[in-house]
Amino acid sequence: MMRKYLIPLGLATLSAVALFSAAAFSRAASKPGASGYHVIKTVSVPGDEGWDYVYVDSDARRVYISHGSHVVVMNADTYAIEGDIPDTPGVHGITVASDLGRGFTSNGRANTVTIFDLKTLKTIGTAKTDANPDAIIYDPATKRVFTFNGRGKNSTVINAADGSVVGSIPLGDKPEFAVSDGKGAIFVNAEETSNLVALDSQNLKETHRWPLAPCKSPSGLAADLKTRRLLAVCDDKVSAVVDADSGKVIATPAICDGPDAAAFDPSSNYFFASCGDGNLTVIHEDSADKYTVVENVPTKKTARTMGFDLKTHKFFLPSAEFEPPAPGERRGKMKPGTFAILVVGK
Repeated sequence: MMRKYLIPLGLATLSAVALFSAAAFSRAASKPGASGYHVIKTVSVPGDEGWDYVYVDSDARRVYISHGSHVVVMNADTYAIEGDIPDTPGVHGITVASDLGRGFTSNGRANTVTIFDLKTLKTIGTAKTDANPDAIIYDPATKRVFTFNGRGKNSTVINAADGSVVGSIPLGDKPEFAVSDGKGAIFVNAEETSNLVALDSQNLKETHRWPLAPCKSPSGLAADLKTRRLLAVCDDKVSAVVDADSGKVIATPAICDGPDAAAFDPSSNYFFASCGDGNLTVIHEDSADKYTVVENVPTKKTARTMGFDLKTHKFFLPSAEFEPPAPGERRGKMKPGTFAILVVGK
């Protein structure tokens, strides 16, 4: 996702243990609302580089945090930093193939994927992609990894078992996030044309292209695989709930401003959207065709990406504070020592 805070601001070294900032927690913490969700902790993470995706491996109890030129690995329960994956220039996303014992990062500046061992976190290989690999997912149906390349406007497909590139899929548009249904279909948001594209993960071809109107510039995407409903989060405080089989837009719940990530919790039937305006929108799936906005949970401005833990139902949202932008700058520099993970739970 190119609209997030992936901005190189100098290399940083990581301490072995996460630092807890009581003052930051005091400022960010909020009281539970209708959903019960609120900020329960703020965890300071060393280093002043930018960030993009967060990936939670719920089974292994690890949180993978993209952090400019490397990936920080945090314990999902204690919030201690347990390791680091270096040399991932411009890293955007992380995914894991638990059945193969391998993890993968998409390195936007290097046009590569780093392949690492899930136990040791050591790099075991790399794979070449097209320009600016951004979102990255593992498809268990084919045991393949798919990168979605922002400037390449395509997807690079990698055999997860040996790291070989098996092909690519042209998209003709800038792809954003993607999800797999685990049955041979992959869905990806096309940002420039505001479409949802369905792909055949076995035969490496496009099968459908559906308009998301009134959704514009979709970014984050989440799926309820039971009801076959997809939630695309979009600009102008709009989301789109889409039937994964027909492509029909079922509902357009209002969401927070500046979204970049989405999630679904099958235990509560909640969809979520995280936004840069400092809110997390909670949407209840009343039925396959009815959706109710429950509330906007206060988080922190800049906290627009997130990872969701299916076991504890907590969210991990990266954030930082920035200086006012100088003339001609879109965004000011990150204030040193302000990069942190907000933990949102009940």
